[in-house]
Amino acid sequence: MTTKTVDVLLVGAGAMSTTLGMILKQLDPSLKICMVERLDHVARESTDGWNNAGTGHAAYCELNYTPEQADGSINTSKAFAINTSFEVSLQFWSYLVEQGNLPSPKEFINPTPHSSFVWGEKNVEFLRKRYDALSQHHCFTDMEYSEDHDTLREWMPLVMKDRDPSDKVAGTRVRYGSDVNFGALARFMVLNLEQQDNFDLLLSRIVEDLDQQADGSWNVKLKNTEKGGSEVINSRFVFLGAGGGALPLLQKSDIPESKGYGGFPVSGMWLVCKRPEIIEQHQAKVYGMAPIGAPPMSVPHLDTRIIDGKKALLFGPFAGFTTKFLKQGSFMDLPCSIRLGNLKPMLSVAKNNMDLTRYLISEVMQSHTSRVDSLRNFFPEAKDEDWELSYAGQRVQIIKPGTETAGKLEFGTEVITAQDGSLAALLGASPGASTAVSAMLSIVERCFAERLKEDSWQQKIRELVPSYGQNMTEDADLLNRVRARTLSVLELDRQA
Repeated sequence: MTTKTVDVLLVGAGAMSTTLGMILKQLDPSLKICMVERLDHVARESTDGWNNAGTGHAAYCELNYTPEQADGSINTSKAFAINTSFEVSLQFWSYLVEQGNLPSPKEFINPTPHSSFVWGEKNVEFLRKRYDALSQHHCFTDMEYSEDHDTLREWMPLVMKDRDPSDKVAGTRVRYGSDVNFGALARFMVLNLEQQDNFDLLLSRIVEDLDQQADGSWNVKLKNTEKGGSEVINSRFVFLGAGGGALPLLQKSDIPESKGYGGFPVSGMWLVCKRPEIIEQHQAKVYGMAPIGAPPMSVPHLDTRIIDGKKALLFGPFAGFTTKFLKQGSFMDLPCSIRLGNLKPMLSVAKNNMDLTRYLISEVMQSHTSRVDSLRNFFPEAKDEDWELSYAGQRVQIIKPGTETAGKLEFGTEVITAQDGSLAALLGASPGASTAVSAMLSIVERCFAERLKEDSWQQKIRELVPSYGQNMTEDADLLNRVRARTLSVLELDRQA
């Protein structure tokens, strides 16, 4: 058994780990970084293009980010947070493109208008109120709204084709929304990292154990599933960015901050259009309202995708339940994650979320025709034979100790760090990869706090993200400058 010593160990080769690796290498090229991945390819789980929606989540079209409150007002706080977090990602990607660290933007991000579409008097009223609340703010000033059938037909021809003129419908649009191939983006980042000194990528490695040493570093035991044998990597800092696999690894670390956390896996499926002539008629991401009891990842949407240069059209996702934490995981993932410390939170979540349970059961029981029936709300002329089912990646929703109840089900993304800053993990799902840069910068702030005080790091981090340390939600001039640059560099201002 061999032991290798590094400064940083990244577990998982998806969007999160690759982003953190790129940030740290930009801040200090001399850092010895090792990335380990259980599969034999990079970014083949949740980050892969077919395993997620590819939406550059900016809260332009996702109605679940702006819930209606009891008094009828719209809560916009999450929308602003997600919008500006995505702007941070766009800044970082723009920097990498300008420096030649990433290829032409169209290889990983493409302009795709973000639209919302609703029907029925009550939902139209909600969308109108949402538009009024958001469009007054500089983050959303370019949002358009219409209840006019002809206008909506221009925005989303398939959705409006042969729809009854008397139908009460409404839509919004932001022209410079984006479709992101996060799998391609992650692979391009790894390709760049591999060209730098002091970086190693180890594929087909499963983390068997994590053991903190007296000096605060970690010994991480790996099993080589391709060649056999084991190896140990000693690292001053460990990041667990393994998607659904992060929770079991966090539990192996046994840090106090991991106590009480559990996971609720939700699978996803898409309807994929098989007819090119239909695919060509749609150019947008059109989001609707989530069914009652549905998790946020199941908000229905009809999506234009550009995956490895080829245009596709997807509808969904349709949720399901499995005990796997990863698409290529084990059915024992969920049972093996249960501990005495998280049993009570997990049982209370199961008891208090019966709507979700019933929803997932109904989703699993759906036939192909019933799924296409859901699609017909968005595309009235959809035919069963023109669509086929494709399985997306796994999402593990966070179960954490609560205050009012024994457990709380969270649908967001959460960073967990050890008190000494030697280990960090990222749990959760949406908005996920879209806000990867903000999430990884928060890890740099918590786990590399002393280095971040250095002038060189401060200067560099503001080159990577010019808005760093400033509030784009409050500073309109700053946001407008940042947005003008990123739309230009990433070519999101070109005609979709």
